[in-house]
Amino acid sequence: MRKSKPKKRILLPDPKYKETLVTRFVNYMMYDGKKNLAYTIFYDACDLVEQRTKESGLEMWRKALNNVMPTVEVKSRRVGGATFQVPIEVRADRRISVGAKWMIQYARRRGEKTMKDKLAGEIIAAAKGEGAAVKKKDDTHRMAEANKAFSHFRF
Repeated sequence: MRKSKPKKRILLPDPKYKETLVTRFVNYMMYDGKKNLAYTIFYDACDLVEQRTKESGLEMWRKALNNVMPTVEVKSRRVGGATFQVPIEVRADRRISVGAKWMIQYARRRGEKTMKDKLAGEIIAAAKGEGAAVKKKDDTHRMAEANKAFSHFRF
C-alpha cells in the first residue's frame, strides 16, 4: 500500500502584486533556482504588455491564463488488449499548472530575442484567444470530443 500523500506546501505571495498564482507561474518558469531572474522576466513582460496594449499587465496575464487552461483532457486507459484515449475532466489545480506550463513552453519557442519579449508576446496572443498555447488547448479539447465514445471507461 502507498504511503500517505505529502502535505501541500504553502506558497508565499509575490513581492509586487501579492498574488500566490504569480509565484506559482514564476516557479514553473524558473531555471536552476534563479527565482529573482524569473521574477524580473515576469515583471518586465507584464510592463511590456502594459506598454503595448494600454491595459493592466496582470489582468491581461490572468485573461491569457484563463484562455489557455484546459477543462478536459484525454488519458490512456488499457481495457482488454486495447488502449483507449478516455476523456476526463481536469482538476482545478491541475488546470492552472497545465495552462501555465503550456504558456511558458510556447513562449520559449517564440522567435523574439529575449524571454521577456517572448512571454509578453505569448500573453498578448493568448489574451486575444490566439497563439500556440491556445491552439494546444483547442487541440486537447478536440481530442477529448473525438474520444467521447470511450467516456464510459472512466475510472
